[in-house]
Amino acid sequence: MLDLFTIFSKGGIVLWCFQSTKQIFTPSVNALIRTVILQERTGNQSFDHDSLTLKYKLDNEFELVFVVAFQKILQLSYVDKFLSDIHLEFRDKYKEDLRHGRYFQDFEFTKSFQKVLQMAEDWGRSQAKMPKQMRTFEESIKSKKTVSSMIERKGDEKENKQKKVKITEPTKDDTKLITPPSPIANGNDMSDDILIQNRLRLAQKMSTGPKKKDKKSPKPSKEGKKPRVWELSGSPKDATNLDRSKDKPEDATSDFTPESNLVGRMVGGIRDLEVESDSDDYDDDDEEEEEVQSTQNNKPAAKSNSVFSMFRGLVGSKNLSRDAMQPCLEKLRDHLISKNVAADIAIKLCDSVAAKLEGKVIGTFETVASTVKNTLTESLVQILSPRRRIDILRDAVEARKQGRPYVMAFCGVNGVGKSTNLAKICFWLIENNLQVLIAACDTFRAGAVEQLRTHTRHLNALHPPDQHGGRQMVNLYEKGYGKDAAGIALEAINHARDTKIDVVLIDTAGRMQDNGPLMIALAKLVKVNEPDLVLFVGEALVGNEAVDQLVKFNQAMADNSSSVNPHLIDGIVLTKFDTIDDKVGAAISMTYITGQPIVFVGTGQTYTDLKSLNAKAVVHALMK
Repeated sequence: MLDLFTIFSKGGIVLWCFQSTKQIFTPSVNALIRTVILQERTGNQSFDHDSLTLKYKLDNEFELVFVVAFQKILQLSYVDKFLSDIHLEFRDKYKEDLRHGRYFQDFEFTKSFQKVLQMAEDWGRSQAKMPKQMRTFEESIKSKKTVSSMIERKGDEKENKQKKVKITEPTKDDTKLITPPSPIANGNDMSDDILIQNRLRLAQKMSTGPKKKDKKSPKPSKEGKKPRVWELSGSPKDATNLDRSKDKPEDATSDFTPESNLVGRMVGGIRDLEVESDSDDYDDDDEEEEEVQSTQNNKPAAKSNSVFSMFRGLVGSKNLSRDAMQPCLEKLRDHLISKNVAADIAIKLCDSVAAKLEGKVIGTFETVASTVKNTLTESLVQILSPRRRIDILRDAVEARKQGRPYVMAFCGVNGVGKSTNLAKICFWLIENNLQVLIAACDTFRAGAVEQLRTHTRHLNALHPPDQHGGRQMVNLYEKGYGKDAAGIALEAINHARDTKIDVVLIDTAGRMQDNGPLMIALAKLVKVNEPDLVLFVGEALVGNEAVDQLVKFNQAMADNSSSVNPHLIDGIVLTKFDTIDDKVGAAISMTYITGQPIVFVGTGQTYTDLKSLNAKAVVHALMK
């Protein structure tokens, strides 16, 4: 039934292996190591690859990994018990060798393996023959009902409607105490305490009498924000200078000269993002020093603002258990959710930390809280660090040598800032002497083409053709509204190839992840044009919604593509990062769910407000 079972160290040394077929399992095990263990995703101890299901168990004390593989179509109920039993069997048998690091010896484990496997299979068969046990009352839905929800029954709906008493609004004629329907008559197990409380409440309201509603004088409305009054000098020319609604190509150069101080320079790579935190200089060591000083002075320690101040008990040199870590993990989970990390992602991160630390030996002067916090910090930095480097400038120059344009497509939901951040990236590219063609493929939203036309005019004013040998650095390819977006993008790429333009930026229409026709159109655009980079533009304000958006965008592009390896999202542009303070959890959620890096971070409204993600700065703000 089992195709593969192997034991190897985290350093890559295979200690023992069992294989029942001649199938090559190396790609599946390598995929498990690459995408789960190295990427800090060990919370869910099951991994599917091709037609196989791989389950694994970590031994953090001896740095071992136990992996079992079987066909995905099989439902083996004994695998989890088998993994736990084989883990204990191998540890007990070779404990001294593992403690001294003797990994390069011949581990005779075949007989023990067959014995444990036979016992696990027998246990699985016995469990399958056993009748399904009834749930206890605590496990049932009925136990979670409140007393008030159990008063009314479906069969007594009509009677209850007739006998229903309105306690909140008694009338003047009510002189007698009205009691609710008898619990014995209705067959309900309503307690006497509830009846007494209801009667007392009713008597109290009836004794006070009905309250007359006094006609209150209307409250004066609060003064809202007053409209701004522009102070003009009296000349009509001043008023016309404020009007930006009309395109004025002849005046664009005068308004946006290269010597203007409105924008900066972005030559070279994008600068790293700097995230400020109010408590940058405060850490666990400072808190421990405060506690020691207060103890020496016989004064109570000041109440700390740290999230982890509750868990300061020192532990000896012993193995960490899940029960010991549970208070810290629950506090960490709530802290991550408060910093805008999606709830499911926060739970998975905490489970991954628990799986990574369970059984690990910590020192005498190490606390559980600091160990858990440091491990989570390392995991978050690992998640945010890209698995592959995306160097757009290098790839664009390489594509130019090959005689083709470098193509980037932008997708996302409505209103996240796709066109604005496309203009920022365009400004960065022309600052590095790359000629850009913008393809206006948003043929759905009114004003989308005009917005790109305005950005094109402003960018050309900042980089006039006379500074670049007569070349116009930014061009716009448009075909109006109501046209096929995939066809417009294909024509734009061909035009860029013919005119030797370096980069093509494809602006697509905003679409919700549940909009089937628009998602099919996006998958068609990606399939027909095969862009070098597909960027998902998302807001830093979203929490749980970010996971749903990314999953459904990737799923739609995979389902509507006829190729074996469909082109999915390659990177993320995180916008409106300047509006969230230290609630930077959306970056973790998006990167965790896709495994793709955050390429750009939007931090404002000007062309230079574009940064590169600094993983350590984001994690530092997240953990404070």
